[in-house]
Amino acid sequence: MQKELIHPPLREQRKNAALLVIVAALGYFVDIYDLLLFSIVRVESLTDTGVRAADIRHTGEYVINVQMAGLLIGGILWGVIGDKLGRIKVLFGSILLYSVANVVNGFVTGVHSYALIRFIAGIGLAGELGAGITLVSETMSREKRGYGTMLVAVVGLFGAVAANLVHEYFNWRTAYFVGGGLGFILLLLRVGTFESGMFRHVQESRVAKGSLTMLLTHKERLLRYIYCIMIGMPLWFVVGILITQSPEIGKALGTTGTLAAGAGIMYSYIGISVGDLFAGLLAQWTKSRRLAVLVFLLLSLATVVYYLNSRGITQSSFNRLAFVMGVGVGYWATFVTIASEQFGTNLRATVTTTVPNFVRGSLIPITFLFEFFVKKSGIITAAYIVMLVLTALSLFALSRLKETFSKDLDYMEV
Repeated sequence: MQKELIHPPLREQRKNAALLVIVAALGYFVDIYDLLLFSIVRVESLTDTGVRAADIRHTGEYVINVQMAGLLIGGILWGVIGDKLGRIKVLFGSILLYSVANVVNGFVTGVHSYALIRFIAGIGLAGELGAGITLVSETMSREKRGYGTMLVAVVGLFGAVAANLVHEYFNWRTAYFVGGGLGFILLLLRVGTFESGMFRHVQESRVAKGSLTMLLTHKERLLRYIYCIMIGMPLWFVVGILITQSPEIGKALGTTGTLAAGAGIMYSYIGISVGDLFAGLLAQWTKSRRLAVLVFLLLSLATVVYYLNSRGITQSSFNRLAFVMGVGVGYWATFVTIASEQFGTNLRATVTTTVPNFVRGSLIPITFLFEFFVKKSGIITAAYIVMLVLTALSLFALSRLKETFSKDLDYMEV
């Protein structure tokens, strides 16, 4: 059941919405920089910590899965805090934690300490996007909020570009130090941001806030939540495995030399930014977020099939293709906005924070599934199978969700 809230217009908050969008976008920029840095420095950093060349792929999967486990735990932690104590507290706490973790990461000397610090960083990184999208969604008008979340994603995703450029000019330890420094600068920019008016109103009510029990024990609500997670899974498979493991996939495709995963990640995230822009505009023009996600799910499947058929692919061709694949999965902001719009204010931060992190964390079971098929039929066939399965699940989930464009978000789940 949903209980509607009635209170005066939030003119004061909406007047400052532009500032909030800018700050949220810069926060997501730093978030993406730190989130993807390990994928970019994977080979160099693991080699430097004593990992043999033959073990780098599996060791890299271990470290990134530990980081994703941190994102899963952090998503729940920050989501509940966001609904119980406020979205601003999440922004400050999460930024502080991952900034400290990244500075410490620059001093690691072994695989297990590396994984432990990435776990802590993952917990911190889990709070940024959900809190930012929740604040923007609750502050801007229902007709314009799609533009706000689109801009947050477009600006933020260039953090991947910055991470690769820093890595090109400095060693991997310095790249982690830069990530931590950017986080501390961001903390200063957060001063002066304001709390969501919707949250302040809900805070005065006696309804349960940030309740996992409410979310998980109500069948319809739980299914709605699961469907939100499912529509985002292909995106992280493309980035987290197909592009991150491009050196190994390129070898299977008969590439001369070794494909650079860092460059692939950079170009893919430029593509994701472009895709997010067009997905957001498509949703605004058609007044349907579901249609936009459908178009991009089919586009992403087509680009992956092309990639897996690119025999003898060169680095320059791979860079262009990584960009195109990024465009194909460039529905991240639209997907997170859909999740935010599916639930009432007293559960919105919990959902908006946990859903993208559960999508990122889904890389753990996806990796195990991928490895199962790699052993059975090789890396290329395994990539085909997993991508087809994830796309089918996403299309089914999308068909079960209601359209939320222009939905009034000022209500509570009871």
